[in-house]
Amino acid sequence: MKNYFTYPSKDNQTNIHAIEWKPSCQVKAVVQIIHGMVEFMDRYDRFANFLTDHGYYVIGHDQLGHGQSVKDENAYGYFAKNGNECLIEDIHTLQAMTQVRFPDVPYFILGHSMGSFLCQEYIEKYGENLSGAILMGTGYYSPATLKSAKALCLSIAQTKGWEYRSQVLGRVVLGSANKKFEPARTKNDWLSKDEGIVDAYNAHPWNNFDFTVNGYYTLFEAIEYAHRHSDDIPKDLPILLMSGKDDPIGNFGLGVKRVYDLLKKENIQNVQFKLYDKDRHELLNETNYVQIQNDILHWFEDCMEES
Repeated sequence: MKNYFTYPSKDNQTNIHAIEWKPSCQVKAVVQIIHGMVEFMDRYDRFANFLTDHGYYVIGHDQLGHGQSVKDENAYGYFAKNGNECLIEDIHTLQAMTQVRFPDVPYFILGHSMGSFLCQEYIEKYGENLSGAILMGTGYYSPATLKSAKALCLSIAQTKGWEYRSQVLGRVVLGSANKKFEPARTKNDWLSKDEGIVDAYNAHPWNNFDFTVNGYYTLFEAIEYAHRHSDDIPKDLPILLMSGKDDPIGNFGLGVKRVYDLLKKENIQNVQFKLYDKDRHELLNETNYVQIQNDILHWFEDCMEES
C-alpha cells in the first residue's frame, strides 16, 4: 500500500512531501531512501514495491527544492539559507517519525547520487540507530576541488544572488557527464542504458530545472562534510557502495574506489563495494535492475543475519 503525507521542513517554510510503501505482511525491516539531484521520490516506486513484496516498509521524501517539497515554482533547485543543515534534519525527522512506529525492526538507509553524499553525512551524525547504509552512485572530490567550487558559488552569489541559476556552475558539475557517450541521443544518456528511462526522465517537468547558486553551494558543503568526517561513522555500521562502471559521477569506478578506501582507512568493519560493468549512473533504472534489486535485498538479509 502506498500513501502520501507531509511534515514540516527544518526551514520553517516548506511542507516536505513524503511517501510510504507498506507491505501486506508483518514488517521485516525499514528502508529509508534519499533521492538524488533534480529528481523526486516517486521515481523509486518500482524498487519500493519490490521491497514491500519481501516484507520491507519503505519510506522517503522529496527533498527541499525537489518534487512537491517546494513553496512555489521558483523554489526548484533552491534549498534554504542553511541548506545543508535543513536537508540533514529533514532526513532525521522522517527517520525519527518512522522509528517510533517500528522500534523493534532493523532500519536501513539508502542514498543515491546527491543523496549518497547526504547519506554519508547523515550516518556520520546519526548512524548509531541504523542497521546498514547503501551509498549508490556516489563519488569522490578532492578538498581543493570543493574549495574552488564553493569559492565560485560565493563569487557568483555576491553579484547575482543565491537564487540565481548559473550556467557556469551547471557546466562545472555536469558539463562532462555525457562525454563518454557521444555522439549522444539525449543530454542525459549518462543516466542509464535504458532509453525509455532516459526519455521519461527528460519529459518530466520535475526533472527539468537548473540548480540555483544556493543549491550548488549546499551540495558542495554536503560532499565536503561527508569526506572530512568519515571517522565519525560508527565502526560497526555495515556499508555497501554500489556504482556503475560507466558512471561519470563515480569517475567510472575510480572515485567510488577512493571512497571505499577512505572508509576502510577509518576501520569501518564491514564495507563492501560492488561495481557493475557497463552500467551508468542510475543503477535502479538500468537494464539489469532486477540483478541490482536482488543484490540489495540479499545484502539487507545478510546484515540482519549477522546482527
